Amino acid sequence: MTKIKRPVRKRYDFDDLTAIMERLRGPHGCPWDKKQNHRTLLPYLLEETYEVIDSVQRRNMNDLREELGDVLLQVVFHSQLAHERGKFGIDDVVDRICRKLIGRHPHIFDSPKRLSAGQVLDNWEKLKLAEPKEKRRSRGVLDGVPRTLPALLRAFRIQEKTARFGFDWKNPLQVFKKVREEVGELRHSLDSKRRPEIEHELGDLLFALVNLARHLKIDPETALAKTNQRFIRRFEYIEKKLPKSGKDITSATLKEMDTLWDEAKEKIG
Repeated sequence: MTKIKRPVRKRYDFDDLTAIMERLRGPHGCPWDKKQNHRTLLPYLLEETYEVIDSVQRRNMNDLREELGDVLLQVVFHSQLAHERGKFGIDDVVDRICRKLIGRHPHIFDSPKRLSAGQVLDNWEKLKLAEPKEKRRSRGVLDGVPRTLPALLRAFRIQEKTARFGFDWKNPLQVFKKVREEVGELRHSLDSKRRPEIEHELGDLLFALVNLARHLKIDPETALAKTNQRFIRRFEYIEKKLPKSGKDITSATLKEMDTLWDEAKEKIG
């Protein structure tokens, strides 16, 4: 086998990344990389995206730099696969997003004017719908919301998009009234003991709660994630404290665990 020299640079750039990716997929490339396709790469794209989110939430800039590189690799990888099939390359991806950014920001590139962030988002959606059909991937306001998004985030995006066209509550108090209404309907559905009906009403309640979070300008995903962490801390506190009374998590009563739960709330929040 012909020995290929390792590329060495003082500082690598985007062109180096695309060249490395092409080489990994080439005749003398990496067996694992050569085996991949768009579908097999999806779990990695999802995982790397969540790692970016995690690094942002932890405010760790070193990790963020690393994770953004991993996401960029996924973009280049998918583009290389498409290039090999004669569909498009990374340059086409860059060209497309540049054209989209210019076209969706006429207040910057055409006739400069001052707009609020909210006005910019409204214009983005309206410009998107005004584009010729051959340039659009979707025809409806909500067609652009990916079906693969987690349900909580998808609900948020659906509400966000329809709100830009005036389909929205006027204030948080109206949404709160809707939440109370949905709680009542869920409570009523429990009497029926029909699972489809209960599931339907529970879904409506969750959707209303997401709407309330949006009106309160709170990210529901972040809020729930913080609650998850609080629950974990408190439950771990219970697990650590129980042995001191000669119990463990399998033998403790609910009353004993509740007492320690209240103690955990006071001590660790």
